[in-house]
This record gives sequence, C-alpha cells and structure tokens, in this order.
Amino acid sequence: MAVLSVNAGSSSLKFSLYPLVGAVVQPQVLSGNIEGLEPGGAPEMHWTFQGQSQSRRLDLGSEQVFTQALLKLRDLLGELPNAPKIEVVAHRVVHGGSRYRASVIVTDDVLEQLTTFNSLAPLHQPHNLEGVRAFRAAFASVPQVACFDTAFHATLPEVDYRFAIPEALYEMGLRRYGFHGLSYQYVSATLQQHSHRGQGRVLMAHLGNGASLCAAREGKSCATTMGFSALDGLMMGTRTGSLDPGVLLFLLERGWDHDRLQKLLYKQSGLLGVSGVSADMRRLRSDNSARAKLAIDIFRYRLLCESGALIAAMQGLDVLAFSGGIGEHDVALRAEVGQSLAWLGVEIDRRHNAQATGDAVMAIHAPSSKVEVWVVPTDEGVVVAREAAKLIGS
Repeated sequence: MAVLSVNAGSSSLKFSLYPLVGAVVQPQVLSGNIEGLEPGGAPEMHWTFQGQSQSRRLDLGSEQVFTQALLKLRDLLGELPNAPKIEVVAHRVVHGGSRYRASVIVTDDVLEQLTTFNSLAPLHQPHNLEGVRAFRAAFASVPQVACFDTAFHATLPEVDYRFAIPEALYEMGLRRYGFHGLSYQYVSATLQQHSHRGQGRVLMAHLGNGASLCAAREGKSCATTMGFSALDGLMMGTRTGSLDPGVLLFLLERGWDHDRLQKLLYKQSGLLGVSGVSADMRRLRSDNSARAKLAIDIFRYRLLCESGALIAAMQGLDVLAFSGGIGEHDVALRAEVGQSLAWLGVEIDRRHNAQATGDAVMAIHAPSSKVEVWVVPTDEGVVVAREAAKLIGS
C-alpha cells in the first residue's frame, strides 16, 4: 500500500509515491511532475522511479485536461514493476479557512466549503481544488485527503490573528490565517530531531517565490508574516508583501478595477516589479544593474524588519532556520542576515554556510554563536503523506 502525495498548480502537477508499512510512511519510491497543462500547452510527464529518470509526451484532448493527464498517471503507475497499490491520495490545499484546522477526507460538502476560499488564495486554491476533482474522477475508488497550509497556524493567539476592524467583519472571516504551514510543520519537526533547542524559540524563514516567516514555541506557530491572504509580510518573487492599504485606495480613485489590482499585487510586484528584470533571485545576483541590486536590498531589509517583529513576539531567539528555494541555496543572503542579526549573538560559520546547498539538513552557526542557525531543505510532500496516512489509519 502507498500514499500518492500531489500538488496541483495552474498548469502543472507534482506527485510522489510513499509506501506504507502499517500506518508508517516510508521514503518515496516515485517522484515526478506533469507540466504543460495550460491551454495550448505541450503536456509532458517526467518521473524518477528507483533512481531512473524518464519522460513521456502526453497526447491529450482539449476537454478535462487534468483528468486526462491523471488517467495517464494511473496508467504509468500500473506499468511500474512492483509499484505499491495506492491506498489514499493526499492533496496540498493552501486554504482551509477557520473551519478546517486539520487535514480532512474530501467529500462533496468539503469541496463546496473549500471553494468559498478561492478568493483568499486566487493563485493557488482554485487549482488545488481542480486537482482534487480530477483525482476523484480518475481514481474514483481511492479516498482523497486535503492537507492545509493554514492548519499549522491554528495555534496562533487571538492577538495575532485578529485585525483592528469591526466585529461584524471578523465574523465574515476577515482575520489572519498564515500560510506555508506544511513546510513549517516539516521544518519544525526536523529541527526537533536535530537539536534540543528545536522546542524553544524558533524563527523559520521559508524563502522562495512565495516567502514568509513563522515564529514557533514548543513546535507550535505563535506568529507569522502572511495574513488573510498570501500577499502579506515579506517581499516575494512577484508579490508585494506588506503594502499600505492607502495605495489601493489611491489606485481605486484613479479607476483601477479588481482584476488590474489583483494582477499588480500577485504577478507584477516584488523582486520582478522592483528590478524590472526577473523574479528569480539567482538571475538578480548575476545582474549588475542598480535596480536588480535594489530589489535584493529591499528583500533583505524587509526580511530583517519582519524577523525583528517576530523575535520580539517570542521575547528572544534560540534557533533560526532557512528553507525554500532562496533560503536553501542563497549563501550570500544567509550570510548577510546573520551579520545583521549579530546584535542577537548570531554568528554564521562561513565554511559551513558555503557547504549548505539544500541537499541535506545542516547547521551553519559558529561554535560561539548564541543562536543556532540551520538550513533545512523542506519537504511538504512527505508531510502531506504522513497526514493522510494518519487520517486513514484512524
């Protein structure tokens, strides 16, 4: 038996297959992705099974493309020698709202409720749910489990998740939820396995195209930078991060409509908007233009400011952990952050920092550092698989 862990995007699908021994998830035996599922795309499936990588072009019609692609995936699973039978499909779903504070087996009612959160995460939620529907059609006899990025932040105190707005608006669901929770759940658990300080005051930095911070004590989220939507907090690849609401009022007065504002906030801002070059930090590091440098400087500055706020909320810092594409691979950013937090007693070992390339969990702090600093390659897929196995087993 096995768990199929999936993450559906707007034009792609990532998948991993984790065997089960009882209810215990084993290391993955299959990983891959299907890309090119957008209208007019050239669908391809790429996978690695037992250490061997392969690709296959997919001939799909124009209707129900996701479902057709999943039927091809089902065929592939039937072709692989000794591939375990799928017991459950586990989905990463960004938003569970206030109602879903833990993973849940998907029913028609659950799907209907989750659809009401589409506007809270428009870049992710509709595509996550399209994937759920497609899997329900292609794997009709297999239970589907939804695992939420918001669930890890269910422990946020009321002073953190409430906005300073009238009660009636709060009762409509206008509050802070937090995101990247599956990643933070993995990072937190991993730190507790590697360090006795992992149960202390931990600041986790998930830095990628989407970026956020999470403060945790005793392994539980107590403050985070993302809020009602995945726009708040840190500057990101193409998203604004924190923005004075007066900016939106100003643009509304000048005739901007909802769709134009949404495109600005989610797709035209952040590193891309400031640099005018790219949302990719690697590309910006190799660009000598003043705008590219400014984009990196603002990204780092916002990261430091938000870090200070969360450290204050925890009343100190025991562990700092980097994850996500930028956090795991940008040696220069980690060094710069460490230097800027030297007043807290943070000291990063230059050699260890250079050796940490996102391939393994690694401590990068100097022996004299008062704060431990770790690089933890995140794995949301295995968290989703474990959640599903636990839920089905119970």
